[in-house]
Formats: sequence, C-alpha cells, structure tokens
Amino acid sequence: MIENPQFFLLISAFLFGIGAVGVVVRRNPLVMFMSIELMLNAANLALVTFSRFGPPSPHALGSPADGPVFAFIVMTIAAAEAVVGLAIIITIFRTRHEVDVDHLGALKG
Repeated sequence: MIENPQFFLLISAFLFGIGAVGVVVRRNPLVMFMSIELMLNAANLALVTFSRFGPPSPHALGSPADGPVFAFIVMTIAAAEAVVGLAIIITIFRTRHEVDVDHLGALKG
C-alpha cells in the first residue's frame, strides 16, 4: 500500500491538467465533456486523498468517510451533467448536422 499522499496528489494534479488542456484545446463538445469528467475525477482523487491522509478533524461532523461521500456526490452531479450535456449535443446535431463549439454562438436569439 502506498502511504505517500504526494503520490496521489501528483496524479490528481496531472489528471486535472490533462483535462484542462483538453477543454481549452479541443473544439469537439464530446471531447470537452470527457475532459471535464477527467477533471472531476481528479478532484475526487484529491478529496479522497485529503480525507485519508489529512489531519483528524476536531469537529463532531468530521470523519474519515467525508472524502468518499463528497466524491460520491460529485460523481452523481457529474452523471447528471453528462446526461443533460449529451442531450443538448444530440439535439444540436439533429438540427444542424454538426457539433462544432465555434459555431454554437449562432444559436443566440
């Protein structure tokens, strides 16, 4: 078992960086959604790492299970975000037969 929190935080930062580059560089909405999901999973890894290796909380509400619980909440919100985002992308593709982020500004009414 790895007992070094820096290892997990380095992996989390690396994954977050890859996701941020994917959002900025790519123009395909599907790739952008995958990059956002990668960034959210990096945040989940950091939450669980801080929960596992962080100092014990002096509060009555603080427990070692807080990190995984927050990670589960983030995964639930990310799933809902993916469903709504993919539905919007499918609707745009059906009406315009393309899904380029640069051309989505024409949807303003």
